[in-house]
Amino acid sequence: MLTFVFVCLSISVTGLHASFTVSISNPLITVKENEGVDLKCSYTADFGATPRREWKFKDLKGSQSFVFFDNKPTAQYENRITVYNGGLRFDKVTRADTGDYDCEVLGNNGYDEKTIKLTVLVPPSKPVSRIPSSVTTGSNVLLTCFDNVGSPPPTYKWYKDNTPLPDDPSKFPTFKNLTYKMNVFNGNLEFPSVSKLDIGSYFCEANNGEGAPQRSDAVQMDVRDLNVGGIVAGVIVALLAVGLLLFALWFATKKGYMPKIAESKPKTQAVYTQPRADEGVDGDGEFRQKSFFVV
Repeated sequence: MLTFVFVCLSISVTGLHASFTVSISNPLITVKENEGVDLKCSYTADFGATPRREWKFKDLKGSQSFVFFDNKPTAQYENRITVYNGGLRFDKVTRADTGDYDCEVLGNNGYDEKTIKLTVLVPPSKPVSRIPSSVTTGSNVLLTCFDNVGSPPPTYKWYKDNTPLPDDPSKFPTFKNLTYKMNVFNGNLEFPSVSKLDIGSYFCEANNGEGAPQRSDAVQMDVRDLNVGGIVAGVIVALLAVGLLLFALWFATKKGYMPKIAESKPKTQAVYTQPRADEGVDGDGEFRQKSFFVV
């Protein structure tokens, strides 16, 4: 009796857990560009005979859009996909189809969704590199390498004089005197303080496992010492030029070649004094003028 109750309870709990469930056969799918692929997505009968099904897409930049909505493909997918009870099929994929696909099912007040990550495999192209041809000893130098075509994103390797550089030079006796830093994921090769040991021909390589690795053009990088003598000479020349200019201005002023600045003459001001008490109209009826003096 106890065994029967346990079995019934197990069946009940299992059935409750499985209700309104969306299932996918593979959450990670890879496919070569221009090939077809199925994104399989099924659901339990709890949703009813005609549940609402939707497919949403989020690309690598985070932009979201509908693939299948209102029981039909959206405009940009109508000639490329087929939706059936077991999932969604692409007739032919492109690199722009890489991203996350959400399978959502809604029906009988139940809801569930699952996500499938699709990666469209694309070989890398010839990477674009930036390598300076001449740098100064002791300066910080950055070499860059980038490919924006490969999918998945490639990793990068750098070569000096046709010899591959290890990720960590300190672990190899041949490269222990070099002080570069390499980032295999973004393609940067940095020299915090470049030296004569870093002189050489450099190129980078991009590889994501699809097709042959691609290499950039090789560029010779020379390391030159700072020209201290040239800097000092330049400062001396500049000081001499300023001195000659000041002397020429002084000489021209002394000889009268420079226009003189007109001296301003003081203005004459009239200062008036207040009338005294005995000033005013005299006995003859004539007005006596107030006294004033000029400064």
